[in-house]
Amino acid sequence: MTQDHDASSERSYDRFIKRVVETRIIWGLHSDAQGWANSPSSEEDDTDVILFWSDREEAAAHCTEEWSGHVPVEIEFNDLIDAWLQGMDADGVLAGPNWDADFEGLEVTAKDLADRLLMESGSD
Repeated sequence: MTQDHDASSERSYDRFIKRVVETRIIWGLHSDAQGWANSPSSEEDDTDVILFWSDREEAAAHCTEEWSGHVPVEIEFNDLIDAWLQGMDADGVLAGPNWDADFEGLEVTAKDLADRLLMESGSD
C-alpha cells in the first residue's frame, strides 16, 4: 500500500469506529453457499481477514465479483464483541474494517478492534 492509501485506510478505520459506536451495528457480507466474506491477508501468511463495514450501503457496494452472491447482514455490537471477535482472536483471524472499492484496507487483530470499540464506547 502507498502512503496515501495507508492514510486513507486509517481514516476509514476511524470512521468505522465512530459510526459503529454511534449505531451499535456492524455489517458483514454473507452467502448461504460461501459463508462470510473474507480475504487472504496481504500481511500475514496463511491468515484470513473477515470484512466488516459500518454502513449497510458500503457493505452492499462490495457485493460484486466473487461476492456477488453475498448480501449485507447486520451484526449487533454486543454479538461482535462477545462472540465474533473473541472467536476470531482464538482462531487467529484478522478483521478488515471498511475496506474500499478496491477490496483493500487495514487488517487489524480481533483483540485490537474489540479494545478500540470498547474504549471509544466507554464500555471497557
